[in-house]
Amino acid sequence: MPIITNLDVMLAKRKMSSKELADRIGITVANLSILKSGKAKAIRFSTLEAICRELHCKPADILDYIPCEDNSPN
Repeated sequence: MPIITNLDVMLAKRKMSSKELADRIGITVANLSILKSGKAKAIRFSTLEAICRELHCKPADILDYIPCEDNSPN
């Protein structure tokens, strides 16, 4: 998938654990782990907003786009 997450990097920069962030934004550690691993198929804007609020960052700090090498639209 060409969208990758840098959530683990931002957590390290903020010296915050996954459990602490999950508790602050009201999601389970398991769901946060899915986001961190890049296995999530979608993210709610409200969740993204809460993550950015707690980590004092912008969506571009935790989401990145890397085009597929085969240049296919999917």
